[in-house]
This record gives sequence, structure tokens and C-alpha cells, in this order.
Amino acid sequence: MFLPPHPRRFFFLPLIAAGIWVSSCVTPLGPGYKIENQEIQVQFDPAPVPKIRVDATYQLRNTGTRSVPDMQLRLPGRRRFRLAQAQATWDGVSLREQTSPQNPRDSLLVFPQPWRVSEEHQLHLTAEFQNPAPGETRFTFSSTAFFLPSEGWAPELLPSQALFGTGGIPPKQWRLQVRVPAGFLVHLSGRSPKISRSGSEINVVSTQRPEDSYPFVVAGVYKETTLDAGKQKAFLWTQAQEDASSLRKSTDALVRAIETYDAVFGTRPKNGQPFWFVQCPVAEGCFSAQESSYANLLSADPGAASSELASLDTLMMDFHGGAPKLSASAPSLASSWLGYGENPGLYEQLPPLSAFPAFAAALGEEAIEGPSFRTETILRALRMIPQTAKAADTSRARKPEDETVLRAKSFLFFYALEERFGRDASSRAFRHMLSARRGHGFDLDDLIAAFEEETHQNVAEFVRLWMKHPGVPEDFRSRYQDASAGVLFHSRENTP
Repeated sequence: MFLPPHPRRFFFLPLIAAGIWVSSCVTPLGPGYKIENQEIQVQFDPAPVPKIRVDATYQLRNTGTRSVPDMQLRLPGRRRFRLAQAQATWDGVSLREQTSPQNPRDSLLVFPQPWRVSEEHQLHLTAEFQNPAPGETRFTFSSTAFFLPSEGWAPELLPSQALFGTGGIPPKQWRLQVRVPAGFLVHLSGRSPKISRSGSEINVVSTQRPEDSYPFVVAGVYKETTLDAGKQKAFLWTQAQEDASSLRKSTDALVRAIETYDAVFGTRPKNGQPFWFVQCPVAEGCFSAQESSYANLLSADPGAASSELASLDTLMMDFHGGAPKLSASAPSLASSWLGYGENPGLYEQLPPLSAFPAFAAALGEEAIEGPSFRTETILRALRMIPQTAKAADTSRARKPEDETVLRAKSFLFFYALEERFGRDASSRAFRHMLSARRGHGFDLDDLIAAFEEETHQNVAEFVRLWMKHPGVPEDFRSRYQDASAGVLFHSRENTP
């Protein structure tokens, strides 16, 4: 297939941007190709051992300036899935796969004969996922449910690697087809899903467009409960029927969290679309480790991860032990407002931006638990940062701070921004940045620019003082230590 640039891959952006620009020219400037048509099929086989088969078919035309001997692509992520087998054919002829010399994470397919200019061919890619072996930390599914998140499960065609190379851009419309056993509920990306039944199978087909971002599939033998979450429509999918009244406390909290995220970060791109809260097929293999490093900042007893976004509107959750705290889902739910599946590199930011989802999640928790949560959370982070840190000596290089310290410091940095510039101005700056950079990703320079435009102050100097010196400013620490003695912090709402 290929999707738009992957949210965790900064290094493809220049290539893809160049590919888009060149493809708009009448005359190609280098080697390249066009995806005339594509279709992805997902088939779930529950027995005797559950497995997921992905078939991707592409009609390709050489639109470049010369023949090409091979093609680069990225197969489904082995880090997140157990890839039992993968196969590629070119007009029905098996292709030899080898490691790409440009990037060991990519594969190189060598054609039987050079692909000549204007020639059309069919590329077919097949991948089969199975459950991980004991001790492996990969996504797990059961015989009654599975999900494929908005990243990492579909093959990705890459642009030609030569100068001015093009390719890998999907057509304006393509089909995603999902086949599952009868009795399954299916939620997938795309528009206008059509459902048909054939014997013991259900077939669901949806039309994918570029604005639908990355494809995803969630399916299983679930019971659906409609949640009364105010203006936000939400569905709960569980293996056993839930009494909606028993979830009243959870949904009330969810409403408060959503209202906070809307106020601070702006409404989601698909505002008004329902949310799905879905029970994990197998809790032990449902989550990646991308959020665990910040979990101890959000809770005194974080335990294991308990939720993860499968798409912009779908949260997979661990229901072990009863009804979950739907809103208390670490950075997962908050990331839906910050650009999950849309902004490149959302989970590969460097400090302090790497702490942004955790900070967003903390604001949602504060809306639910009250102001004391804010003080307790800040104090917990402060305890991870040594008080003995001295001012930086700019005349010589200093030793980098410990990763745990740097995470805590990055997390507190956002609270410091609110304290220095006021919550209202900070919220306006967050909304400004997210709106301006949606679909393109953002970095620290974008955050600084948004704050300086909203506050008309030298924010860059404030950032330098916070992040370039060891520890945290002593006045910040003492203010919150006083708060623990009963003097609660109140943010300045208006800063001259």
C-alpha cells in the first residue's frame, strides 16, 4: 500500500514532500511511479489458531524518466506484530526480498526484468500475523477479537530513492475490505462502509481517502453499550453486556475530560464523531510501551499500561477488575487532540515536547479529581529531580541529565509555562500551534513561536533557562512545596 508518511518517521518527510511536488510537474525529473489503484484486504481466521492475513494489491505505472531494477518498501512492523510470513509477487512472479542498503528497516524487491518507462504492473503483498511466542511483547489477539491500529500493520511503498524520485502516494480513493466471522462487530477507517454476508462470514468494505489518515480495524464478538457522554457520542464495546447505569460515574468523568481537552487544545479534527471504547482482545498483549515512561508521573501507583489509541476515535482498554476509569487513560485519550495518526512524529518528540501528551492527560485528570491532583502530580515529579543541581557552567560541557530526571523536568516545563504566562494565554498558544501545524508535526520552535505570538514576550529565553540548566528553578520548587503545606498555586490568568 502506501499511506501518507508514518507518524513516527521524520526521515521520510523530505522524500515524500519532494515526491508530491515533483508529481505535480508535467514532466518528471527523475525515476518514479504512480499507484493507479490499490486495495487492502484483511481476513481474520479464528481457528484452529487465530491469525490475521493482510493482502495488498497495487496497479503501478512507471511515470519516471528511466527504467528501474527494484523497489523499496517497508513491511509490517515486526516490533509490534509477529509476522509469520510475508510474500511479494510481480505480475504473479515471486520477488526476492532483501534488506535495503539505504535503511536496514526497509526491504528491497528486485524485479525479474527492469521496470520500463510507461509500463504497468501488478504488485501483490501478503503478510500473516500470529500471536507472539511466550515472553514476546507484541500485539496479541484472541479467537473472538482483534485490532489493527493506525500504524505499523500495512506494507508501505516508498518513493524511488534517487534524486527527484517519486512514488508511494496512494490514489485519491481506494478500498479497505475486512472479512470476519459472523457475529463480529466491525469498526474501521474510511467512508460509506458496505456490509454483506456470505455463509459464516461478514464482509465489510469502506472507501479510503487521504483525509481519513491511516487505516485501522477493530473487530470482535462484542456487546455494544451507548454512553451518555453529553455532546460527545460514545460507544462501549465489551465482551459481556454492561449496564449503562453502572458506568454513570465513568461517563461523567469522561465528559469533564473531553470538555477540558476541547477548551485547552481545541476541538478534534473529527469533532462530533463518536468515540469507541473497546475492551482489549487480550489485555496482556494489547499495549505498546510508548507511554509507560511517563505513567509514574501521572499516578502514585501507575502499574501497567491500561489503554492505547487504536485510531483517532478508538481507545483500547483493559477492563480487568471491573469498569475502567474511561477518562483516566494516561496520554492515550489526550493524544487524540494532539494529532495522533495525523502529525508526524507525535510519539518521537524530543524533550520537552515528548512530555506533551502526559501533560495533556494530567489536565484531564485534574478536571476530574480537582485542583489537589495538580499539586500532588507536580510534587511527585519534583521528587524525581535532585535538589542539589547547581547552575550550569557555560564555560564547559556538562553531563546530560538522567533520563528519568529529564522526563520529569520536561513534564513540569508545561506547568511552568502556564505559571509564567497564564493558563488562558497558554491554552491559546497550544491551540494556535496545533491548528497551524496539524498534519505537519510540530517541534519546540513551533511551541515557542506560538507562545511569543500570543504573549508578545521573550519565550525563547524562558525555555532556555528552564531546559538548558540542570534541575528546576528553585523558586518553582519552593512554591509547590509550600503548596503541599496548604498554600495552593493559582495560575495568573492575565499577564501584562
